Amino acid sequence: MTIAELCLLGSVVLTILSITPAKLSGRGEYDNGNPRDPRFFASGLRMRSLGAHQNGFEAFPLFAAAVILAEMRAVPQGTVDLLTVAFVVVRVVYVLLYLGDRPSLRSMVWWVGFACNLAIFFSPVWAGR
Repeated sequence: MTIAELCLLGSVVLTILSITPAKLSGRGEYDNGNPRDPRFFASGLRMRSLGAHQNGFEAFPLFAAAVILAEMRAVPQGTVDLLTVAFVVVRVVYVLLYLGDRPSLRSMVWWVGFACNLAIFFSPVWAGR
């Protein structure tokens, strides 16, 4: 198993964990029988936690496709690993900025993550594959 493949799992785990602050902040209020109740996620940390969680699901398909494409096209593994680790690190920073209510900086970091995805996706082109 490659580092890039482990980063796929790491990205999913980060997405799942990003909802945790909302659930922890609402102990006693969170209804697991109605986990998508919009009233629970209406404001503050809970709303930002849900936003980070949802954005993780939005970012994952391109990331997964890019990693699979790069590995199928035999891009040098070190290149793929470096870019995927960079993406996951950027996503961690993104989630922290989302939770910390830093929207401008968060948006800049999102673009860095998107650039990582594009670099992974197009890596077969510059690797001559």
